[in-house]
Amino acid sequence: MRAAIYERYGGPDVLHVAEVPDPLPRAGQVLVRVHAAEVTKGDCELRSMRFAVQWFVPLLRVVWGIRRPRKRILGGYFAGTIASGAFEPGSDGRVLGPGDAVFGTAGVGVGAYGELLVLPANAAVAHKPAALSFEQASALGLGGLNALHFLTLADVRAGQRVLVNGAGGSIGSFAVQIAKARGAHVTAVDAAHKAELLVGLGAHVFLDYAKDDVASVQTPFDVVFDMVAGSDFNGLRRLLTAEGRYLTGNPTLLRMLQCAWLSLRGRQRGHFAFARETRAELEALVHMVDAGALRVVLDGTYDLEEVAAAHRRVESEARVGMVALGISTPEF
Repeated sequence: MRAAIYERYGGPDVLHVAEVPDPLPRAGQVLVRVHAAEVTKGDCELRSMRFAVQWFVPLLRVVWGIRRPRKRILGGYFAGTIASGAFEPGSDGRVLGPGDAVFGTAGVGVGAYGELLVLPANAAVAHKPAALSFEQASALGLGGLNALHFLTLADVRAGQRVLVNGAGGSIGSFAVQIAKARGAHVTAVDAAHKAELLVGLGAHVFLDYAKDDVASVQTPFDVVFDMVAGSDFNGLRRLLTAEGRYLTGNPTLLRMLQCAWLSLRGRQRGHFAFARETRAELEALVHMVDAGALRVVLDGTYDLEEVAAAHRRVESEARVGMVALGISTPEF
């Protein structure tokens, strides 16, 4: 099969397309033909082994490869069709088998930058929403799962005020939509060029982090969802109500300790645990897409041979929406 691979850590140009052996599914595994994969900031960080959050990097190098990557094919979120095997029934009792269009996460095994992907039968995979293209569906899992997870932890509901700091990224853009769908008043903070996108996704108020003083906002928030590594914790904490919830989707070790401290000192709470990524959560996202409450905005789609350019686009922070990689053409 064809796949985008890398054999050493470095810039986008370490990625190249090559022919690699087809993965062979064993008993209890499912073979998926991948049509599209999301290009995420996490992919870029694994490629370069440079992370905004540093505390876990030494351990990751031991697991992933100290001098060079043990797993040559990146890509954790995908959409495609089942080639052989079947996934275990979901909460709706439906069995996903050969020919079904699916989307989901490859988990720690990654590998979605290749034409074929082998997954366990209990993987976090769901039926692709009919309203979404394969490219759009591939970009639903990462942001959608984590946004749903955090906003559920905070029990966001109608009438509450939610601030999303770093709202223009994958997780933040879905957080804006899910909070709006639950009836919350949403304030989005990001760069000025993302204002139109975020207002279009449902933000009631947009703040330009380069010009607007977020800390000076007078009305307190029930939830602050912070996606910016190195943000001003104390400044954001002071924006919370007496029983407010602070959520961080990009936690440094210090920020994790600050969340724990916040939860111990009073009625406010801090959360930093990432989503477990289950099929039930994917199915919840599908229901929201089907109901028109959730949409996927793509900044662009790149061919497999353009994988380096796709990584450059993600790293530039200029994108407005998600970036998808076209892997193979559906046969229907």
